[in-house]
Amino acid sequence: MKKNIKATINRRDFIKFSGMTGAVLALGFYLPANGKETLVGNLAAQELELSPFIIIDTTGKITLINPRPDMGQGTFHSIPLLVAEELEVDINKITIKPSNGDKKYGSQISGGSGSVAGSWLPMRKAGASAKEMLIKAAANRWQVAENECYAQDAKVFNKKNNTSLSYGELVEEASKLEVPSAPKLKEKKDFKYLGKKLNRVDIPSKVDGSTIYGMDLKVPNMVYAVIEHCPAIWGKVATLDERRTRDVAGVKDVIRLNRLVFMKNTECVAVIANSTYAAMQGKKALRITWESAEAEKFNSVDYFKQMRELSKTEGNTHENEGDVKTTLSKATKVISAEYETPFMAHAPMETEACIVDVREDSCEIWAAIQSPEDGAFGVSGQVAKAIGMKSEQVKVNIVFMGGSFGRKAFYDFVMQAAMLSKQLKAPVKLMWTREDDVTQGPFRPAMLNTFKGGLDAKGNVTAFQHTIIGGSIQHQWGGMANGKKVDEWAVEAVDKENAPYQIPNFQLNYHHAESSVPLLWWRSVYSSTNGFGHESFVDELAHAAGKNPMDFRISLLEKAPRFKKVLELLKEKSKWTEKLPKDKARGVAIIRSFGTICAHVVTVAKKDKDIVVEKVVTVIDCGMTVSPDNVKAQTESNIVYGLTAAVKDGITFVKGKAEQSNFHNYKMIRIQETPLMEIHIMENDENPSGTGEPGLPPLAPALANAIFVLTGKRIRTLPLKLEV
Repeated sequence: MKKNIKATINRRDFIKFSGMTGAVLALGFYLPANGKETLVGNLAAQELELSPFIIIDTTGKITLINPRPDMGQGTFHSIPLLVAEELEVDINKITIKPSNGDKKYGSQISGGSGSVAGSWLPMRKAGASAKEMLIKAAANRWQVAENECYAQDAKVFNKKNNTSLSYGELVEEASKLEVPSAPKLKEKKDFKYLGKKLNRVDIPSKVDGSTIYGMDLKVPNMVYAVIEHCPAIWGKVATLDERRTRDVAGVKDVIRLNRLVFMKNTECVAVIANSTYAAMQGKKALRITWESAEAEKFNSVDYFKQMRELSKTEGNTHENEGDVKTTLSKATKVISAEYETPFMAHAPMETEACIVDVREDSCEIWAAIQSPEDGAFGVSGQVAKAIGMKSEQVKVNIVFMGGSFGRKAFYDFVMQAAMLSKQLKAPVKLMWTREDDVTQGPFRPAMLNTFKGGLDAKGNVTAFQHTIIGGSIQHQWGGMANGKKVDEWAVEAVDKENAPYQIPNFQLNYHHAESSVPLLWWRSVYSSTNGFGHESFVDELAHAAGKNPMDFRISLLEKAPRFKKVLELLKEKSKWTEKLPKDKARGVAIIRSFGTICAHVVTVAKKDKDIVVEKVVTVIDCGMTVSPDNVKAQTESNIVYGLTAAVKDGITFVKGKAEQSNFHNYKMIRIQETPLMEIHIMENDENPSGTGEPGLPPLAPALANAIFVLTGKRIRTLPLKLEV
């Protein structure tokens, strides 16, 4: 994609602040949600939606703005590091602040593994432009050519006599200069920080306990709230007896309110108190009966029956090459299979928490959320609408998230707090319990993936048909007419672009199966559900053809060199060709999601009557890396989260109610179950792609494929049972 950067700033528009210690240089790039970069200006001309990602004052203090909230994936370090590299400043000597939702910062959502990929050029250009202006200011003062100066460690040096001026000394003059329209960026070989081993700047405060998370938030005069939700989600209060609750020490009020989920309301009851503990005790004392007959019609078992009925027809075609139907009718061998994946809750370690203070003409939010901005996936517009304000009246303060996995890009809990604050005329701190988080959703969709594959007499794959059946997240958002078109999110990671196997006849179909429970993107979204079936079925074809599953994949990826290189390196690093004892086996899978190719080899072993996941060897191609340690950490995190989804029970519904409620029956992988992990990062000069999610989708199929080699049993339904 071409990157055309045009200057739209003149010197009169450029920045000057009064009432400070001196002039301030603020420079940035607008980051639209579509990923295109346009240079637009400076902090003073706010009407031009300027983006001040870099602020330098005359004292030499440098502040960089991180526009991508940090949920543990490291954006607090990686995004400012892009600027610091080109600006020639040490990230350990600057101040980093989160953005606040103001439109001048552009797109401010963390999600879709897109933070680094979307910021790679814009943030580097912001740093490079500021550096060039500071160099020019120094050159003008010394009356030398700009090429006789260079920047290093927040200073500009004169090559002739090695004298220097700090950025603080130059900022006033630099602020009067024209902004470069096409700043020169460093070449990879000249990087000092990017791609190097560096300690993350956010880690010390997380270790010493000083980091503020959503659950830690406090403001003066706030009250505390917890919510009693209907177990069947869409129910309404039939009867409410709050007398015992009002007798609990510390309880201030009991309020009925709505929870808005995808433009659909469900009724709930809030308990207000002078502490979270008191509110929780008051909640336990509530006596509520619910009217939820309609919601109770939903059952997981019936939903899968519905999907199996839909699978008997092809559905809406998303991609079609060649003639699958005719080729299958002539194939020497035809294989069919169906793969099931359950509903899943996000279950971040920190449940949903926020503070909202609604005043007469303004609203202020303090929250651990994935986007402070206005728009479809930001908090300010949604809260404003819920309380009858304009988004400009909403101020957002972002703090670190204790995990999210997609859940905290959905703001029902913030809207609940806002509605309560408006009614109470006081700041409200709302905390969801673990039971709320697990039972109320939104959930990862339960999906059915069906396959047909044809082989000729030589074991070559001649046809491949993949039909995806399940709920549409886009449809619940209101962006898709029921069954009228393919939800493009729902077919991700298994189309020809992302699974470029050389199969001459290929068809990818989608069936929308309406779900009455709310659905939401879950770490790697549909890539995890689609990838499990797709890569498991590729393995089935390899074994049916009598071919080695690794070599089978490599042969089908001859025209996809990046994929082929990943598998070839994985084959070497996993010691694939070395013979294992009879009680051990390996399985492989490769999937590209969010622009990144990731492949795992999983080694399993028999121990008594159990199967143990011993080791995962990974090769990941995510282009150039900002922080290789962080890429490894994210991939390890994906392996653990993906293994949990692969071997632990999902969410099941009986009469509209989730049967799981907390970690006693919605279990997570424990440390003693965690396999050895060995991560290898491909070296290349491609622009970065995402790493927050791509390590997850290949885990389940690689594990299932290993179990098949070990036991001869092909498991097509998650969770996988780790038993012989």
